[in-house]
Amino acid sequence: MTITIRKLFFVWEHEKEEKWLNEMSAAGLQLCGVGVCTYHFEKGAPHEYVYRLEMLEKRPTHAKSVHYIRFVAETGAEHIGSVFDVVYFRKRTQGEAFEIHSDIGSRISHFSRIMLPLSFLAGVNLLNTLNMLRMWIQYGMSVYSVATILTFGISLLLGYGFVRICQKTRRLKREKLLRE
Repeated sequence: MTITIRKLFFVWEHEKEEKWLNEMSAAGLQLCGVGVCTYHFEKGAPHEYVYRLEMLEKRPTHAKSVHYIRFVAETGAEHIGSVFDVVYFRKRTQGEAFEIHSDIGSRISHFSRIMLPLSFLAGVNLLNTLNMLRMWIQYGMSVYSVATILTFGISLLLGYGFVRICQKTRRLKREKLLRE
């Protein structure tokens, strides 16, 4: 029996999403499929799997990404699915840690891959907000006021995510300097 749960995580909340998936595993619900804001679980043994997420450089169907997914699978992990450029892996718990980002450099690189599309979306949305504001001022129609407020809110949300990722990256870079 499959249980479907709809839940929203933003791309900058991948650590929170991983934690939630691992808490679901601890409760005996094992992820078996993913979609946009949709998670499919099967009942299983508690703590049967450990879950990890990875933001790829290219689409999951790109040759470089397919090679990477196969490489991770060779370590005993299973590719559950993908949503946009984010891939979901799980590995049976056998007393050993399952980490995709085992060093600070790879974690910094992962955050950089998150930052790139986030900054692009924030920039495009900010330009859209300015265009809506111009139309609101020029035509004075209430539909443009609503659109301006909505796109500005989205810009703020994306900007917040960008700042969060920048803070995490900065923290990791400081930690890397201390260790060297």
